Amino acid sequence: MTSRKIPVARALVAATASAVVLSLAATAVPAHAGPGHGSGHGSGHGHSTGGHHRQAEPLVIAHRGASGHRPEHTLEAYRLAIRMGADFVEPDLVATRDGVLVARHENEISGTTDVAEHPEFAARRTTKLVDGSPITGWFTEDFTLRELRTLRAEERLPQVRPDNTAYDGRFQIPTLDEVIALVRTESRRVGRRIGIAPETKHPTYFDSIGLSLEEPLVRTLRRHGLDRRNARVVVQSFETTNLRQLDRMTRVPLAQLVDAAGAPYDLKAAGASTTYADLVTPSGLADIASYADWVAPNKALILPRDSAGATGAPTALVDDAHDAGLRVVTWTLRAENQFMATNFRIGTDPNAHGDLAAESRAFLDAGVDALFADHPGIVVRARDAWVDDLG
Repeated sequence: MTSRKIPVARALVAATASAVVLSLAATAVPAHAGPGHGSGHGSGHGHSTGGHHRQAEPLVIAHRGASGHRPEHTLEAYRLAIRMGADFVEPDLVATRDGVLVARHENEISGTTDVAEHPEFAARRTTKLVDGSPITGWFTEDFTLRELRTLRAEERLPQVRPDNTAYDGRFQIPTLDEVIALVRTESRRVGRRIGIAPETKHPTYFDSIGLSLEEPLVRTLRRHGLDRRNARVVVQSFETTNLRQLDRMTRVPLAQLVDAAGAPYDLKAAGASTTYADLVTPSGLADIASYADWVAPNKALILPRDSAGATGAPTALVDDAHDAGLRVVTWTLRAENQFMATNFRIGTDPNAHGDLAAESRAFLDAGVDALFADHPGIVVRARDAWVDDLG
């Protein structure tokens, strides 16, 4: 998705970028980190011979940081996740008007920042068509990085996670460069090499407005020495076209996100009939393996729920993915009852915590290679106990 070139003033991020060394890269990487097996320039990342076998220690990826404990996509959420033992942190990436990649769950930011409290930006509230749906609010692409710096993060789910609102107004919106810098610093502090799993958000939409995400992402990875197969980096997308493009642009592993319903927007926009369900058939997984290293299905596609809302036996998806040579990461494990199957809930309060450790073990028993988690500390402990039980 090559966009038109835009003049970009990056004075606010240059100092941080120049200070970041190659701490996420190394001469070797554990097999479970999922390095790409192609050159990233046409031969693809896929494992055409298939037959992947899961490593003994699945990964825990902090979903938007420790988002169950701090406002998501803040440096403090990522820092806390690492201190809780997460192997990777996940920054969702959107673009500013001046082309800087920043970490937000969506490009519409009224739910995750205090932008509505800034009268100087009131006139920028608007309605846009994003992935075919009308969305009203304030959008990162209408702000320069300098302007976004005046905003502060807020808890996205205040009714569910009221304790997190104590941190509202404290933290800025971080850039990708700053996330990399933090991960470098924390890796040294904890003595572990922490990875990053950036997700490109709405790539077709951003390409349509001349703010393509792929080129600045790859430039950033290269600037930090991370465009290499053994870097602790996995790039994700719910769309397929930009992952196929990234397969030709970068050597890092790629992950195809798959939702429980619907279809990739890039394919819908192109008039194709392919759905997410099609992607997780054996032939669909073989196709994913031609450009990606991981498949990342919604957890309902691995442990579906029965009429009572409880999980039963796993589907064939994990085995089929492994047969195609793909690793499997599922999303999202959250501690609150409302996000769990009924057999993991404790009590009837939807915002109370259920048995997240039991849910974690169920997915590990189903054979996944990694777990996305809002509460990484609980999931890390469950993963470690599960590994110990293997003997």
